[in-house]
Amino acid sequence: MTRCVETGRTEALLALLTAPVAARLLADWEIWARPDQLPPAAAPSGAPWITWLVLGGRGAGKTRAGAEWVRGLALGRPPFADRPVGRIALVAETMADVREVMVEGVSGLRAVHDDATRPRWEAVRRRLVWPNGAVAQGFSAEDPESLRGPQFEAAWLDELAKWRRAEATFDMLQFGLRLGARPRQMVTTTPRPSALLKRLLADPATAVTRARTAHNARHLAPGFLDAVLARYGGTRLGRQELDGELIEDRPGALWARAALEALREAAAPPLARIVVAVDPPASSRAGADACGLVCAGIDGGGCVHVLADASEAGLRPAVWAARAVALYRRFAADRIVAEVNQGGEMVKAVLAEIDPAVPVEMVRATRGKFLRAEPVAALYEQSRVRHAGAFPELEDEMCDFSADGLSSGRSPDRLDALVWAVTALALGQKARPRVRGL
Repeated sequence: MTRCVETGRTEALLALLTAPVAARLLADWEIWARPDQLPPAAAPSGAPWITWLVLGGRGAGKTRAGAEWVRGLALGRPPFADRPVGRIALVAETMADVREVMVEGVSGLRAVHDDATRPRWEAVRRRLVWPNGAVAQGFSAEDPESLRGPQFEAAWLDELAKWRRAEATFDMLQFGLRLGARPRQMVTTTPRPSALLKRLLADPATAVTRARTAHNARHLAPGFLDAVLARYGGTRLGRQELDGELIEDRPGALWARAALEALREAAAPPLARIVVAVDPPASSRAGADACGLVCAGIDGGGCVHVLADASEAGLRPAVWAARAVALYRRFAADRIVAEVNQGGEMVKAVLAEIDPAVPVEMVRATRGKFLRAEPVAALYEQSRVRHAGAFPELEDEMCDFSADGLSSGRSPDRLDALVWAVTALALGQKARPRVRGL
């Protein structure tokens, strides 16, 4: 059965079954759910979790996971609960969201029940009532005080990252989660870098599951995923809304994500000169620094356009040299710029082994990484550098790089290569644009 679900052959399987058996199978969420849509066994601490945080892209199946969890609680279905949970809170940004998404939505609570167990919505009292007596009460995050007084065994909080009064609403809810042997809550949201979300992620009592929009592709409209990936893939918005990533800037960093987004272009214009910059690693062993490989060009007006980031860790010298030469040929570059602080003449020699005709300019770092990066960041501030496409890992380094380096303590190898490329094109002695071929 599981194999059929994984391979998408569910229709063929159901056609072999009688209607009642097929209906029972379709109602069994544990068969159809992905692992990220089922409650974790424990929090990272090993203790039972208090908060289950589901971070996912748009259309990733978060609402269905939340509705099925509440259904399992209300009906007392293992592994969700060993007995019916009688008092549940449903919290969304507005009461319209509670009703239209959590309750009446296509993946909402009423949709996931069969006729015999489906709860009824009492609009006046803003609550769902199950045939067995379990009750789920709706609340709006616009009115935190409405949570003062009621008490619950469990709560489902939907799209918490977009609540305008998130802190106050969340706090009031915590005081009401005081019934039963194990009060707990599920949060389903597309992430945004809010203080509350970051606190939940850091809480050892929080269990986290993640899902990308692509994971739910077979339940989305044909062509939707291709269309949104073509437009937003790799951008800050796409990584947040499609991949469910928490994207934030580091205080004091030389670059900000919003500024980079404003400098993004679909394709570069005709370029006067193109270089491939190489920041070689000291070692190719596992865990060593990456080899920075960035290609960029400059147009006739003096604007630099970043064309490619082919950086990768663990590359042997012959491999990164071949990759650098491949970039040189792909973009018809004018030369390769290689830092030689690590390896000296060896860097030029290993490139020559791949293609001795490729012109190589060796550069040596005489200042620290931050001092070298500052004038490049200034060019970005002047809108004199643009990104022809999305380069997520490079942009992560840029927006995490401050005077004391990356927050991880690792070497900013992609950024180093970018700095060498932009410096060679726009800041060095040979930086003036010229007509190619002259």
